[in-house]
Amino acid sequence: MKKLIVLLLALASTAAFAGDVARFVNLGFSEDDRYFLFGQYGVDEKTLKPYAELAVVDLPANQFAPGGTRKATYRVSSEPGATGEGALHNLLRDSADLSRKHGIDHTRTGRLLYVPSVPEAKPQESLSFRDFQAGTRYQMRLIQSVHGEGERIESSFHIEVSVTSSSGDTRSYRMGLADYRRKGVRGYRIGQVLLAPGGGALVVVVERSERDTGGSNIRYMIETLRLR
Repeated sequence: MKKLIVLLLALASTAAFAGDVARFVNLGFSEDDRYFLFGQYGVDEKTLKPYAELAVVDLPANQFAPGGTRKATYRVSSEPGATGEGALHNLLRDSADLSRKHGIDHTRTGRLLYVPSVPEAKPQESLSFRDFQAGTRYQMRLIQSVHGEGERIESSFHIEVSVTSSSGDTRSYRMGLADYRRKGVRGYRIGQVLLAPGGGALVVVVERSERDTGGSNIRYMIETLRLR
């Protein structure tokens, strides 16, 4: 039994520190569905310090709300197996004004339309899923371009979206900036798709794989789309 416990602790330590993979948290929409708050947190693989970030997204503008981002790294060292979740709780406590200013209701988390069935699988270029409650069908194509390698790597992406209503009407959209290259980013993956509580906007959670010689760094960004 003692050997088993030692083995489990070793595996937990390896999972926590073999690359800096942040965790995404849906923190809710405003009452009018204009704003969406999300967070991410983790443990820095080099310093072993827990960190957290918060961001309010203006859905119609598809960009951060002015003054709507916060981040912090805490000086305590994380123990093996720690996730850094406490950093998010501390940052939320210290940033309560952010939620109040933008009218965020943490219980209004929208409807989850898509999440990869196998989180570690190779990113799919094309996705097809359905909102069974509304009868709406969605198709998404993630198109990305990678330039350079090593320290000079940079990449861009955009998403082509097709939305077919229950009556059969189809509309096409484009999300993202195809020509905007992000330095140090190796690639992208659609991690989640959410429908705002009022049904008028899509929120696409994009996983961003960043270059790091010590492991695989994953951070999150948001693309939004008004449906009406």
